[in-house]
Amino acid sequence: MSGHGKSGGAKAGAAKRGSKMRSGFVSVVGRPNAGKSTLVNALTGEKVAIVTSKPQTTRTRIHGIVDVPAKKGKRPAAQIVFVDTPGVHKPGNVLDRRMLQEVHSALESRDVVIWMVDASRRIALPGMKVHEGVPAGEETGGRKRADLAENEDAFVFALVKKLDCPVFLVINKIDLVEREKLVPLVAELSKLHHFAEIFPISARKRKGTEELLEKLVEYLPEGQRYFPEGQFTDQPERFLVAELIRERILMETGEEVPYASAVLIEQYEEPVSEKNPLTRIAAAIYCERPGQKAILIGKGGAKLKEIGAGARKEIESLLGTRVYLELHVKVKDRWRESQGFVEGLDWRRQLEEME
Repeated sequence: MSGHGKSGGAKAGAAKRGSKMRSGFVSVVGRPNAGKSTLVNALTGEKVAIVTSKPQTTRTRIHGIVDVPAKKGKRPAAQIVFVDTPGVHKPGNVLDRRMLQEVHSALESRDVVIWMVDASRRIALPGMKVHEGVPAGEETGGRKRADLAENEDAFVFALVKKLDCPVFLVINKIDLVEREKLVPLVAELSKLHHFAEIFPISARKRKGTEELLEKLVEYLPEGQRYFPEGQFTDQPERFLVAELIRERILMETGEEVPYASAVLIEQYEEPVSEKNPLTRIAAAIYCERPGQKAILIGKGGAKLKEIGAGARKEIESLLGTRVYLELHVKVKDRWRESQGFVEGLDWRRQLEEME
């Protein structure tokens, strides 16, 4: 939340100072596809952030809220606000720079930071032996993306080293790596920085995530809830709907189309009847070139129908109502280089303009 303005971090051992409730913000950073959104979804138990095998799926800060019940005699109740962030990479356009700005914003107001490293990918940092990860072409989702390990990992680590709060090193996707490769990787990474804690996990299989949650509570300061009990995100439904549509685009299309696509909700009508409720939604899918528009629509409109059908199913699950979804595609040349358009995609800005 914008009202949270801490500049420092919680200190280790806070759990020993009494039994009052604890609360705080935990920012999750890492290179694209490290599994940040998968972890936040796993911990909240809800689909707070969309997840695909494509890099740069997340474009903005996303809050996932977890209420941790008290354990009598062991730990107080706590509310952890996880801040999922875009994958850290060197920016190449206005959209990229906006995404990096979201990462910096998440690091300004936090009590703990999780640096997530993908154990299945090549990792090469100064001062450590190169970890090769899974052979090319065998990564999660069968990605064939060129390996940018040295640039991306070094870029993230440069941010991490400057932090003055507890940093958890979380090594994800351990289920994809042989143990004999994992042990030296943990040892090499642990020498690079004074990490508060180190956790090898599998976010996808929820292996080690409960232990991670337990340890995070110890590092949080005493405080009250930032959000009502039971709320799992601060994102409005309109934004979640737009993201679910964009998720289908990412899954249904290839090449440049997913990264050149943006979704804006143009109409959102909540049900007027409690009996057999229907939510009416109209959304515009923006792309940058006529050729991309042709791909998104498909022959006879087939691709757009596939995107709409898949998205509608997910939206109905989210809203708990029937959904009438209308999609249309618009071309906006080089929108990723347009400051005004990129800022207009921010749901916080959209809410301000609606007021």
